[in-house]
Amino acid sequence: MEELIQFDKQLLLMVNGSDSVFLDYVVMTLTNGLTWIPLYLSLLYVVIKTNKPKDILFIVAAAGLCVLFAGTVDDTIVKPLVARWRPTHDPEIGMLVDTVDNYRGGNYGFFSAHACNTFSIALFFSLLMRRRVLTIALISYSLVNCWTRLYLGVHYPGDITVGLLWGTIVGYSVYRLYCRITIPAEYKEHLCYVPVVVFLLTLGYALCRASFITLL
Repeated sequence: MEELIQFDKQLLLMVNGSDSVFLDYVVMTLTNGLTWIPLYLSLLYVVIKTNKPKDILFIVAAAGLCVLFAGTVDDTIVKPLVARWRPTHDPEIGMLVDTVDNYRGGNYGFFSAHACNTFSIALFFSLLMRRRVLTIALISYSLVNCWTRLYLGVHYPGDITVGLLWGTIVGYSVYRLYCRITIPAEYKEHLCYVPVVVFLLTLGYALCRASFITLL
């Protein structure tokens, strides 16, 4: 176990940070939950255009369950119980971690709420809508968030891996529960392109914002 922990730390130091101020600002934008609100709204738009009012409420409730059983359980129970230092607070390597604007996060980082939250949502909506392009976009959205946490040095790769595994369990379980309550609708492919476009525009926004800030 000690060897695994040391490997986790060394792997983090290999992928953490860069010498690019531009990339720093891209990452800070993408790691911010507010940046992804348009994506969530676009998913809601597709749900509203496809489902009856009762089923819309079921889907919104299901998404809420994903967040509750993924991130909330992690933040309120697992992190305080396990009490594994974030890399930025770790007495052993904390001073070696490359930070951005001195952003260090909370004290404990096991496991990553960003990873489990985003992946549970991505998996739930991927299973719900079952469109390949949308699935690729949503999985990419989750993995981008995971990468930002490694870049910023606020999670170890092990934190991310466990977060993704827990997010998978939560997303799939909530989807199965939803299927027991009602029959999923058939989602039209052209509607499912809306979140894909919004995802790409969000990436473009992060790049443009970083370019503007860097030039100032």
